[in-house]
This record gives sequence, structure tokens and C-alpha cells, in this order.
Amino acid sequence: MKPLTRILTATDLSTPARHAVGRAFRIAAEIGARLDITHVISQSALDTLRRLLGTQASPVEQHILDEAREKLVQLAADFGQIHGLSAGIHVAAGTVLRMILDQADAMEADLLVLGARGEDYLSHLLLGTTAERLLRRTLRPVLMVKQTSHEPYRQVLVPVDFSPWSVTTLKLARTVAPQAELILLHAFEAPFESRLQYAGIDEKTINRYRVAARQESMIQLEAIVAETGLGPDTVRLSAHHGDASRVLLAQEQELDCDLIVMGKHGQGVVEELLLGSVTKHILSESACDVLVANHPASQP
Repeated sequence: MKPLTRILTATDLSTPARHAVGRAFRIAAEIGARLDITHVISQSALDTLRRLLGTQASPVEQHILDEAREKLVQLAADFGQIHGLSAGIHVAAGTVLRMILDQADAMEADLLVLGARGEDYLSHLLLGTTAERLLRRTLRPVLMVKQTSHEPYRQVLVPVDFSPWSVTTLKLARTVAPQAELILLHAFEAPFESRLQYAGIDEKTINRYRVAARQESMIQLEAIVAETGLGPDTVRLSAHHGDASRVLLAQEQELDCDLIVMGKHGQGVVEELLLGSVTKHILSESACDVLVANHPASQP
């Protein structure tokens, strides 16, 4: 995959969304990327203002735009001083989702950074349809920030299902978190395992079957690392038996991960822009930040 040289972060200027801006500044400073910040004022809200106030709406509308710009400039200055980095500022009115995507297209952003919660359009980003719509409509990696950015990412969990884009996902993790320990994880359930149990196969035989499946998974994990060109000492390999979502959330807690990097969907999804069920579950239930990658052929 190509280097990340342009990052776009969107904020509604709420305190939770401030975490996303802080993380975007930290990543941009760490990897030497250009950073832009955008704030979109809902056009429908402005239209309502005009209906209610008539001719008096114009100065109020201008005040809202000016105030938003001042807050955005101050936000950029605060984080810019901390990280020694300046950022481009964009304030616009329109349909929030459309304007974010348009701005990302205009600057050819390599990464979108959004807060997991906010006061307005980000308030239900992980629980409602906005996140799914955004992730379906963009072919760019999207980082959902849930935690305050106190330090660079240190423990990054990279779940893979051995689909063709597993290598790209691992490379993206290393790019975004160059100082972190990467844990490459595969959650497996041996094929037809439940049928073996129904067929009366004894537990000892089934356990041998699971051990063989784990050994095969570890070989495939080693192949992914080799294909990325990363040194074996930089990536920890882990294969765990069980449901993928449960395994991921358990490992996130056990390993104290501060970032999960995963694909948009898995092997079983045919439609390119659908979100996989595991990805949706992790976006909703994980405590740490989540970076959603894409199929390498879809990268802009």
C-alpha cells in the first residue's frame, strides 16, 4: 500500500470529538503527514433558521460560521503547539456526510479520523447508521477514536481471516503505529467441528483436530508477516479457538490494546462496500480505537 501522506479529521467541536483531532495530530506528526481539519454545519439546520427568522437569519448564520471557524482555528493552534504541526482549516455548510467525503476527495486523503461520539452527527456514529454509511461510501481507511490521545499507540491488535487483504491490513497497522507492538491474531473454529460433536466423536479426538487447525493458522500467520517484509521480532502471532468477535474483545482486554486494525469485511462478504458482522460488532463494543481498512484493490 502507498504511504499515508494526507490525513483528514472531522470534528463537531464537542469534547469527545476533540480526542479524534488530538489523535490525528499525533499520527500526522509521527509519520510526517499533512493534516486538515474540517467542521461541517448542517445545512438543514441553517434552512430551519432561515424559515424561522426570515431576513434576520443572515447575520445569525454568518455569526455561526465565524464562531465555528474561530473555534476550529483555536483547536488547531492548541494541538499544533503540542505537536509542532500546522493544519489546514475547513468550515462549510451542507450535508455532513457528503461534505466530509467531498473534502476527503478534494485533498485525496489517505486516512479519515473521526470521533466515536459527539454532540451532533458524531453522537451516534458507532451505534446508528452514520458510521455504516460512511464506511460503505468511502474507499479510504477510517479511524474511529474512542480514547484520549495521551501517547502514541503501543499495543495494536490486527485480526485477520486470511482473506486477500490481510497483508494490507497489517501494513496499514505498521504505518499508523510505527512504534507499537503488533499482535497478528486469527480466531478459528475447525471446519465441521460441531458436526463432529453431533456425530459422537470423542473430545480427545476433537482437541487434536483443534490443535492441528491452530498449527495451520500459525503457519498462515507467519506467511502474512513474511509477505509484508516486517521482521519476525516486530509482530507477535496469536491463534485462538472460538467465535471471532468474542476472541477479539477478550484479547483486546487481556493484552491492553489501544488500537484494533481490521478489514471492512471478511471472506464471506461478496458486496464490496458491505460491513462485515464482526467489524460492526467490534466498532460497537470495543473499548479502544478502531481503524477500518479496505481491500487493497479499492485503495485510492
